[in-house]
Amino acid sequence: MTGGGGFSSRRLTRVRDLLERHVDSGYVPGVVGVIARHGEVHITAVGTLAFDGPDASTPMAADTIWRTGSMTKPLVAACAMTLVEDGTLRLDDPVDALLPELADMTVLTDPSGPLENTVPAKRPITLRDLLTYRLGTGMVFGDPGTVPIVDALAPLGALVYPEEPSDAVPGARPAAMPAPPPGAESAPDEWLRRLGALPLVHQPGELWMYETAAHLTVILVARATGMPFSDALRERICAPLGMADTGFSVEASDLNRVATAYRHGEPGTPILIDDAPDGYWSRPPAFESGGGGIVTTASDYLAFASTLLAGGTHDGERVLSRPAVSLMTTDHLTPEQHLVSGFPAGYFAEFGWGFGMSVRTQRTQLGPSVGSYGWPGYYGTTWYNDPAEDMTMIFMHQRGPADQTAPIRQDFTTAAYQAIDD
Repeated sequence: MTGGGGFSSRRLTRVRDLLERHVDSGYVPGVVGVIARHGEVHITAVGTLAFDGPDASTPMAADTIWRTGSMTKPLVAACAMTLVEDGTLRLDDPVDALLPELADMTVLTDPSGPLENTVPAKRPITLRDLLTYRLGTGMVFGDPGTVPIVDALAPLGALVYPEEPSDAVPGARPAAMPAPPPGAESAPDEWLRRLGALPLVHQPGELWMYETAAHLTVILVARATGMPFSDALRERICAPLGMADTGFSVEASDLNRVATAYRHGEPGTPILIDDAPDGYWSRPPAFESGGGGIVTTASDYLAFASTLLAGGTHDGERVLSRPAVSLMTTDHLTPEQHLVSGFPAGYFAEFGWGFGMSVRTQRTQLGPSVGSYGWPGYYGTTWYNDPAEDMTMIFMHQRGPADQTAPIRQDFTTAAYQAIDD
């Protein structure tokens, strides 16, 4: 028996059953799961917006608002590609004209060595470097005080998510940075000035490095369009797709739809609130984080995912060209970069990197096929498109830092794929 979209109606019930089981276990107060195939959409909402307080009685829904974390990155890449399409930007032009802070960069001779030991960059940084996360800098791991570039980059994080006291909720993310005084540099400009004063860790194009490229892309788009990135994103992506609930903050009238975000405590201790509905995302930030600043709903993100799966069209209107979607969803890492890039050894054994998202290169589980693409987020949000199955999978919860191998995520993926019936 099929559900009309290539799913078994009987097997679809397993999706709700397993999500209810995880919510009943107390892992999170609620979740929303979306699976769509051949034009048929199944949205399963289980549980409530919070464990305690008034929101503990508000059920999860398709229009619940979520902090997406790194699921921001694909949206940033898509917005940048609209500027490539209209000739405002070019993939292989140096970004120096709009980001002069990155002109004439130097590169560490030893990624773990002194900051003064450098050589000139072999070439300028390009937009393609930003979109593929190969500009030469990004997240660097090491113990404080042992790797100079780690200590030098660490303060830049406070300009993205400033570490200010929050008296709203114990353990909450900090309140947004106040607006700078007249004549002062904006947070993005100050962040970029500091970044440009540091050497690159690797030569441009040499190695994949996480996070920083997304922030730079946001600044590049803002300067290229002459408007805040949030306005460019709204004009070029969100408005055409009807993504009314997607942005960098939540209006006061919509805070009653925001799921509370939690974080892991010490073993044996209660789960802690990390961000309340009236917390960090309740006001516009000083720095619109391309790496993880966007809030959205499952319905909104489905509109974006479905547009990519349809080759760039939405309701018969073209938002991105098919070649642009192809570029975004193709693995651009070389075989050598697969071996040495990522976080732990072997990170890129089963997938590569397109523009702002991963691309699966090997199928090892009951899950996404080779060629599937997407990306997860810090609080447990996840999205993948599977072109081979004509399928989109979106999973939303708010407990971070999310372990992408956690049973709740693995079980949802398994349930989604076991329901395929043709």
